[in-house]
Amino acid sequence: MFNDAKEFLAFMKKEEIEFISVRFTDLAGRWHHFTMPVDGFGMGEFEDGIGLDGSSIQGFQTIEASDLLLYPDPTSAFLDPFCDYKTLVALCDIKHPGTNEPYDKDPRTIARRAEQHLKGSGIADTAYFGPELEFFIFDSVKFNTDPYHFGFSFESSDSHTNPDLPSDGHWIKNKRGYVPVPPSDKHQDIRSLMVKNLEKVGVQVEKHHHEVATAGQAEIDIRFDTLSSIADKVIKFKYTVKNTAVAVGKTVTFMPKPIYGDNGSGMHVHISLWKEEKPLFYGEGYANLSETALQFIAGIFAHADALTAFTNPTVNSYRRLVKGFEAPINLVISESNRSAIIRVPSYALSPKAKHFEYRGPDATANPYLTFSALLLAGMDGIKKKMSAPPSIEKDLFDISEEEAKKIAQIPDSLAGALDSLEKDNQFLLEGGVFSRDLIESYCDIRRKEIALVAQHPNPMEFDLYFDL
Repeated sequence: MFNDAKEFLAFMKKEEIEFISVRFTDLAGRWHHFTMPVDGFGMGEFEDGIGLDGSSIQGFQTIEASDLLLYPDPTSAFLDPFCDYKTLVALCDIKHPGTNEPYDKDPRTIARRAEQHLKGSGIADTAYFGPELEFFIFDSVKFNTDPYHFGFSFESSDSHTNPDLPSDGHWIKNKRGYVPVPPSDKHQDIRSLMVKNLEKVGVQVEKHHHEVATAGQAEIDIRFDTLSSIADKVIKFKYTVKNTAVAVGKTVTFMPKPIYGDNGSGMHVHISLWKEEKPLFYGEGYANLSETALQFIAGIFAHADALTAFTNPTVNSYRRLVKGFEAPINLVISESNRSAIIRVPSYALSPKAKHFEYRGPDATANPYLTFSALLLAGMDGIKKKMSAPPSIEKDLFDISEEEAKKIAQIPDSLAGALDSLEKDNQFLLEGGVFSRDLIESYCDIRRKEIALVAQHPNPMEFDLYFDL
């Protein structure tokens, strides 16, 4: 929004801003913020930083070395459309006090280092990412983890989850929700309002629609951008979509699999490399991909097990990635085939439009870490001139068990993905992009979540075992 701190402060005064919200992202991808009255905010905050207790942020600092500094980035600023008081938001970079060195566990720092490493490699100077975020819009949700009242429920007018409530008869059955019109699509105007609010915070949208699942599953596609910029936009996207839903009496979840027996939510990611304003992925290889593109994809496949710890980072992620169902788990490339984990869109015919789509990730991923890890894996494939990955044209959801055994697949659990990340992470350390400390902290956070879920009885266990 602004070129520098002077423009930020001038706008603050001219528009009579009342509060400044400074925000940063943790390892899991959650936003945190401080809010400051404008009378206490000036050039000093840009030059000297704002104090942060790093020990209170999961995975950051220990208590005996807790001090960190937030440095607002004026180029990231936007007016918050959800605050009653006029609030200007600035995303922050995190640094060490004293040395002023970038903090190794700051996700925004990781993304910028990944871009710098790409430029320094000579392979390319720009990596573009275009995510398609899917989510559910519920009317209401209840969940309880009390030892004696464990469970969840939700309401959705879209799927008529409660037969005792009044209905217009136009609801969406399981797996029948792809792009219907109103009155079956109950959320047309809500999604349009989300788009309007996204535009207010600087996120350009290409289209929105109802997705395959019932219960208000939605997709809003945002226009591709450079790695660090699109990561910022994904974080702003989730904040905006959630707050828009709350403002109209709804609620949104990016959980990949909140509903049993219906499609889950993913975050398909479109990727391309450019150098000196020329596309690098168009060529004479499979699906008109260049050798560079095929090597990039081969790098992703070579490190796919480790990458999955970032692209699918929650226990719930693997409720979606189930063998035998319509899940993007097969490590093959295919043209115009949505059953492969990498699809080459057949409509992208020109050199400038040529790219591929990685269909495995979901929107619980930290975008800074995920996009950076995908870039580093692809670069490793190019550097090592890895062989082109296997291609299959048939429907992978309808092949024999014998055929399926011959196709490599991503891990079927978060524990398996973390095991792979702990074994295969050297490619992430190249160029000092990731640090071992970050990887260890990230794995520790996720393993604690695995243990917590494992210790709680599942309602289905009562159904299966109560009478034994």
